[in-house]
Amino acid sequence: MNLRILIIPVLLLFFGCTQTNIKPEKQLEPIPNTDVYLKVLGIAQDGGMPHINNSQEYNDVANGDRKKELVVSLGLIDTEQKKKYLFDATPDMPEQLDMLHKELITNTIIDGVFLTHAHIGHYTGLMHFGREAMGADAIPVYAMPKMNTFLSTNGPWSQLVGIENIKIVPMLADSSITLSRKLKITPFLVPHRDEYSETVGYRIEGPEKTALFIPDINKWSKWTTSIIEEVKKVDYAFLDATFFSEGEIPRPMSEVPHPFIDETVALFKEEDAAIKSKVIFIHFNHSNPALDKQDVKRLALEKEGYRFARQGEIFGL
Repeated sequence: MNLRILIIPVLLLFFGCTQTNIKPEKQLEPIPNTDVYLKVLGIAQDGGMPHINNSQEYNDVANGDRKKELVVSLGLIDTEQKKKYLFDATPDMPEQLDMLHKELITNTIIDGVFLTHAHIGHYTGLMHFGREAMGADAIPVYAMPKMNTFLSTNGPWSQLVGIENIKIVPMLADSSITLSRKLKITPFLVPHRDEYSETVGYRIEGPEKTALFIPDINKWSKWTTSIIEEVKKVDYAFLDATFFSEGEIPRPMSEVPHPFIDETVALFKEEDAAIKSKVIFIHFNHSNPALDKQDVKRLALEKEGYRFARQGEIFGL
């Protein structure tokens, strides 16, 4: 018998067994039939996943047992105006900007960056616009008053401002910014650990649908606004889901207050599935069991209607 005939099936069997263990994700929906849409560019908390000082997570990603997750960011694409915008400048911004480039090829890398606050996962990507990397020319960066002052008076960010790698576009809470006849953005203040800047969420209004983006907030009870009523007013609500429940990390969780997923779910307990389905959890700490798509508690919440953001998902506006 020809040895080659025997060897080929054996090789095929061997190489077939070396594939990664990650289960293929459900195919994401195609880009909607609209001129304006959001794209999820990352879902992890500021430290990303795998997380610093966690060799097991790095091994799991290298072995294909887990998927790397980029830090939370949304892209906003306006195909009619040929414009694209970014919500938060994460440490993963270069890769996320490339994702946007593949969505819409234009002469500019980005037409504006909307910042939420001065925690490391939400603004430090601006460094890539500097002369050590891109050497960008006056990228519009939308910032609240304290955020503006922080960037303008503290190095190395002040260099970006001084040599006009970025151009600060001032924002005020509850004051809308009209990007086009189809797009309006409104920042609003939320309570958070505001060591260096205030913290905002965003209301993103398209021609047909509206989204909330609140990646960071201390606790819903600390906010004078009802999150339930705000969710009812929109079509999509991307909400802080840093931790699933108390005791998730080996430190006092009061040091890093966030609304636990189970606390948010308790608030919406009496709402129907149509309201719950507007909630899209995002900003997961590497410790959060909901990062596992097969987690029992996550699957149970999905049956109730809740959604969990996935990188690459699109939402028509």
